[in-house]
Amino acid sequence: MQNTTSLFPGFHLQTLRRKPRSASQKLSDEIAKLKQKTFSQLGECFRNFIPSQYLRPSESGALSRRRFFSKENTFWAFFSQVLGDDGGCQEVIRKLQAFAAMKSKPLPSSSTAAYCQARSKLDLLGLETILEHTANRLLNIFNPDRMNSRRVVVVDGTGVSMPDTMANQLVWPQQRHQKAGCGFPQAAICACFCLQTGALLSHKVGNKKSHELPMLREQWDTFKPGDIFLGDKGFCSYFDLSSFKDRSVDSVITLARRIPVTEVEAVEVLGNDDLLIHWKKPARSKASSYSQADWEALPETLLCGR
Repeated sequence: MQNTTSLFPGFHLQTLRRKPRSASQKLSDEIAKLKQKTFSQLGECFRNFIPSQYLRPSESGALSRRRFFSKENTFWAFFSQVLGDDGGCQEVIRKLQAFAAMKSKPLPSSSTAAYCQARSKLDLLGLETILEHTANRLLNIFNPDRMNSRRVVVVDGTGVSMPDTMANQLVWPQQRHQKAGCGFPQAAICACFCLQTGALLSHKVGNKKSHELPMLREQWDTFKPGDIFLGDKGFCSYFDLSSFKDRSVDSVITLARRIPVTEVEAVEVLGNDDLLIHWKKPARSKASSYSQADWEALPETLLCGR
C-alpha cells in the first residue's frame, strides 16, 4: 500500500495538523511585513487610504519648496518611524539614505536635525484631515451584515509621556508624588474607535486633572443615531447613559457597583450573566458638576443590560 506522500506529493501532513492561525497572529505578520518596507513603499501600500493630494507641497511657507525633506517624504518617514520597534530618528535617517542612494540623489547627513525640523513643520490640521479621510475610507468597507448594520463605538482612555520641556510641564504636569526633575510630563487621552474597522474616529487630550467622562462629552458629536457605545466601568454614569439614550445611542458598559444584581431583581434574563435591569437615578450629590435643572431633567429609571 502506497503512502500518502507518494500518492499526493503536494500534501504535507505536518502542515495539515497545524492549528489554524488566529486573526491576531495574521495581523502581527502583516505589521511585521510593513516594518520591513521602505517609507516610499509605504506610500504605495496606503495610497488608497492616504491620497497623494494630501501630501502635495504647500503653496507657501513651511514645506512649500521641493527639497529632499519634502512634505511627502517627511510624512512617510514619520509614518515609518511610528511603525518602527524603537521609534528612533536614527533608523529613519538610515532609510532616507537608502532611498536617496536608490534614486541616485546626494545622501542626506547622518544627523537627525534636518529631519526633526522638517517633521515639526508638518501641519497639524493637515494631519487631522488625513486622519479623518482614513477613518471615512475605512467606514466605506463596513460590513452591514454585522450587528444589524449598527456601528459599535469603543471608548477608552490612556496616558502618555510628553517631551520634557518647561512648556509641556506647565500644560501636562506630573503627579505630586513624582520627584522633581526625574519624570516626564504626563498627558491623558480619551479616544473613540470603530470596533469593526479599528478606525480612530475622534480623540481629546487632557492632563492629569482631566477625567475620561468630560473628555468623552466633548466627543458626543462623533456618535450617530443607532450607534452602540461600548466602554468600561470608568464611563458608568447615569447622566451620560441618559444623554446617549436621548441621542438614540445604546450603551454597553460595565456596571460600576459592588453589589451584584440577582436574576430575581432583573426585568429579564437575557443569557448567562446577562440581565436586563432597571437602573434608578441616584441622588444628586453636592459635589456634582451637573446643574440642578440638568439633573431633574433625567428620567427616574433607565432600562440597562448588565
